[in-house]
Amino acid sequence: MKDIKLFLKGCGILLAFILGTGTIYAQEGYRIEVEIGGADSNPLIMGNFFGEGTYVVDTSIFENGVHVFSGNESLPEGMYFMARSKSRLFDFIVYKDQHFKLKTEGPDMVMNLSVAGDTDNQLFFDDMKFNAARNGEAAPYLTVLEDSSATAADRTAAQLSLSAINDSVLEHQQAIIEAHPESFMAKLFRAQMRERLPETENSDDPDAAFNYYKMHYWDHFDLSDPTFLRLNQPLYRDKLDTYFDRLVIQTPDSIIGEIDRLAQVAKQNPETYKYFVWALTLKYQNPRIMGLDEVFVHMNDTYFASGEMNYWANAQLRKNVQEYADQLRNTLIGKKAPNLVMQDANLEKRSLYDITNTYTVVYFFDPDCQHCKIATPVLDELYDSRKFDMEVFAVSTDTSMVKMKDYIKTMDLSWITVNGPRTFTEPYYKLYDAMTTPTFYILDRNKTIIAKKLPVEQIEQFISNYEGRRKEE
Repeated sequence: MKDIKLFLKGCGILLAFILGTGTIYAQEGYRIEVEIGGADSNPLIMGNFFGEGTYVVDTSIFENGVHVFSGNESLPEGMYFMARSKSRLFDFIVYKDQHFKLKTEGPDMVMNLSVAGDTDNQLFFDDMKFNAARNGEAAPYLTVLEDSSATAADRTAAQLSLSAINDSVLEHQQAIIEAHPESFMAKLFRAQMRERLPETENSDDPDAAFNYYKMHYWDHFDLSDPTFLRLNQPLYRDKLDTYFDRLVIQTPDSIIGEIDRLAQVAKQNPETYKYFVWALTLKYQNPRIMGLDEVFVHMNDTYFASGEMNYWANAQLRKNVQEYADQLRNTLIGKKAPNLVMQDANLEKRSLYDITNTYTVVYFFDPDCQHCKIATPVLDELYDSRKFDMEVFAVSTDTSMVKMKDYIKTMDLSWITVNGPRTFTEPYYKLYDAMTTPTFYILDRNKTIIAKKLPVEQIEQFISNYEGRRKEE
């Protein structure tokens, strides 16, 4: 899967206010002046953040001892940074007012920085200085908590002191929200704020706090606001991860339903729509929970194959997503596994569908794979134990029949082993998602996929649990 390059789009803003008989025009474009004490005329670089990346936006012109960045169109709102060569000097804000001056000097440019002409940057740097002071206050208490020899009383006292410091930070943030509700910092603080269960709600319900938190999770975070994409921390991605990992039931249907619902919000802005869809497509490309790759297939079918993402996704990217989705589509949990017909060590045709056992483990391996050499004996021990009515259909992904025969002999294997490249069906890598080895699929008697990509150590436990559920049914 190729990475996507995200490009900046300027958005010129011309605001005209008619007051009485006069007309007042807001300043167009941007002009940012930076004065660094003792610095030479070598140009500064202004860049911004987008998602998890950083991008160069402009290079300064040196005028009368000041570095000047200017343009006719307003900059996209968000966090930016100043850099020289490969060294990042400090971050700053570009928001509503884009005509301002920053003045500082080393060695600590943030602590020495002053702002002229912009309240948002003044609030931003004041907040950083406030947090630096609180971090200094917290340091000795953190040292106590990290000290294994500290007494219980000392640790309790340290924790109480840290809680008090944390409360002061929250009070500071709330004060900014109340005093400057339309500021960049107020927007950022609100977006990071966790809603707490009101006292009027039913506190006896053990799920009340969770349900309230989920219901109000997006109250102060607008998924269609591209400002949240341009921060020096991946807040947009983190909010998505927390929501889909912790607040949504981990089944394909639940996740897909929430994605489609929230996508309608993100869709109100082309940048956020692009990021929202792409971030979640990548998230479920190789999910940590078995079966959630069905979400990736849905992302392809709904947002890429449908043409929804054509405004930014090129043909090659769409082709890559489609091909991988089709590969996954063949082997989703609950689907009938594609048949494999290949030659064994005796050059005989062996068909996966000819196996009549209750369970079949399809095992993709490479004779030279070190992890396979560890996994094979574990699986073979389970196979030889006859604990389950199970057959193994092992597919060697190497073209060499000699290597496969040597592997069978060295490992003393009695299960079915075939050579993947010597196939009478489509190539195995087009039918199964088995780009790495070892890879395991577990099938029932009807060749329905009941598990896949399990670590070999979990196969026995999975089948035992599955057997138990079948008996209960």
